[in-house]
Amino acid sequence: MKKLPIGISNFELLIQRQNVYVDKTRLIYKMVDEGMFYFLSRPRRFGKSLLISTLRALFEGKRELFAGLWMENAPWEWEMHPVIVIDFNSIASDSPEALQRDLIFRLKETAASASAQLHEPSLEGAFRGTILALYRHYRQKVVVLVDEYDRPLVSHLGKGEAELEIARANREILRGFFGVLKDIDVSAVLRFVFITGISKFTQVSIFSGLNNLNDLTMHPGYGGLLGYTQEELEIYFQEYIDRMAKTLKQSPREVLDGLREWYNGYRFTDVETHLYNPFSILKALDRQQFGPYWFETATPAFLVNLIKERQYPIPEMEGLRVTPAQFTTY
Repeated sequence: MKKLPIGISNFELLIQRQNVYVDKTRLIYKMVDEGMFYFLSRPRRFGKSLLISTLRALFEGKRELFAGLWMENAPWEWEMHPVIVIDFNSIASDSPEALQRDLIFRLKETAASASAQLHEPSLEGAFRGTILALYRHYRQKVVVLVDEYDRPLVSHLGKGEAELEIARANREILRGFFGVLKDIDVSAVLRFVFITGISKFTQVSIFSGLNNLNDLTMHPGYGGLLGYTQEELEIYFQEYIDRMAKTLKQSPREVLDGLREWYNGYRFTDVETHLYNPFSILKALDRQQFGPYWFETATPAFLVNLIKERQYPIPEMEGLRVTPAQFTTY
């Protein structure tokens, strides 16, 4: 029985440790084959970091990691591309100065891997210089993967006016940073760009000028890119479901009904496919009991603070309908 990948968001480590991997590579191939610039927003603990890591392994040509997966036999070139991974979870953002300083430091580290030294004092210059240096060194187009792009913003929301000013200043830094990707000399040497986070700020707000950024957040063809479908749950975790049934003295069907009741509340498109939160499923199957695992670790503080501030009645959220346009005004 393969081990549950609790707390593991590194694709290479997950495969090497023989953890359960729910094969999403058919959709991943569709994405990388059809386009170049993508954005995806999903809640915390939904597998975004694992997706970033999987994309990195794919573009670094690590075919051996995809043995037994759909991607193994896909018509893919398996060439090694230089990959820039920017994880804003590990970037300081307490102030705009710290954000800019830490980003430049990380970019210099990446450029050094291509035997290049950056002398540009600005963040935009450092980002541009890193991309061009990697392209010249490896003679392959560059891949840019960004995880939790919005952390420098949402970590300051709901905490008063002073923190909101920091968020606004950080937003301006991010606008200039991502604006580099639209430059003609930079875009000409890019192979693929993928940006993900927990919220969707308007393109005018952050991604000004990136008109070719394909937003997959509510795309009907990619609703199942992250999260587990009912079919995936029953195929990949049946042994754990059986074990949980024995522990709870229930039938496997009763356990599935319980998992559905607790964790099957996500749907990101009009398609009638509900999704399970991966973190909650893994924790429930590991502990062999139901519980509010996602809420204990992943509730956005700014959302809770906003609900308290506005005194919004939580029960009224059940069945609340919003339009796609309302997600683009934030």
